[in-house]
Amino acid sequence: MPHPGWSTFRFEGIGTQWEISTPAGLVAAVRRELLEVVAAYDTTWSRFRTDSLVSGLSRSAGKITLPGHAVRLQEVYSTLYRLSGGAMTPLIGSSLERLGYDATYALKPSGSPLPPPRWEDVLDWAGTEMSAKEPVVLDTGAAGKGQLVDLLGGVLREAGYADFLLDGSGDMLHSGNQPVTVALEHPYNPRQAIGTVELHNSALCASASNRRVWGDGLHHVLDGTTGKPVHTTVATWTMAESALVADGLATALFMLEPAPLEKEFDFSWLTVSSSGAAAFSKGFEGRLFT
Repeated sequence: MPHPGWSTFRFEGIGTQWEISTPAGLVAAVRRELLEVVAAYDTTWSRFRTDSLVSGLSRSAGKITLPGHAVRLQEVYSTLYRLSGGAMTPLIGSSLERLGYDATYALKPSGSPLPPPRWEDVLDWAGTEMSAKEPVVLDTGAAGKGQLVDLLGGVLREAGYADFLLDGSGDMLHSGNQPVTVALEHPYNPRQAIGTVELHNSALCASASNRRVWGDGLHHVLDGTTGKPVHTTVATWTMAESALVADGLATALFMLEPAPLEKEFDFSWLTVSSSGAAAFSKGFEGRLFT
């Protein structure tokens, strides 16, 4: 929760709710810039918009030039793709669409699960340049919302706002001298918490299989090697310096153990398995309720 007395700017963007809390209200020019950054990100990456930059690659093979922030997004995705053996992939969009999570929100599978094509077979992504050998459905949502959190945080810092709490529906970034206590949502009951964590000058991101559910056993966290939803883990939380890294790792923890991730990323984590068991790293400074 933000500190008492702080002002909160609320808005909707990329299909979700946002809250930015600061000691003083944001001036109109900064609010406009924040909304413009969100709109630009959506028109670049959304697979739900026919006019987005990446949606063109779903209709035909071709080449596109992405904004500068794509460099870091590609670095994180390529590392997680390698570590997970292809389980976490930006090409998961076709598998999500097949299970009904498409641009029309049909929410009805059109067939049995299928894995997406392998990245190395169809897609060349080098920083801001991306080319596809055949039509592909990109979905970078597993790390993209976290990156947008970072981009908005950059706008605030550039405008001179040193103290803020930025919350993109659970993907959070804190800046300032005073830490905030954040409740960790129960994976089976969003009205309850399983614990709390102190957030101080870092990002906290979560992923849960109960967030986007549209059928028996169907949710948005898919294994890219099978095209099927992951059922061994039900919720994850990660803390890292950037929300991009934290967001990507929160999804990756559904697909592989923390150890290989810890060799390449500096982060702390908490996971809850489908059996209800919780595991966490030494650096996860939180308190779990009994």
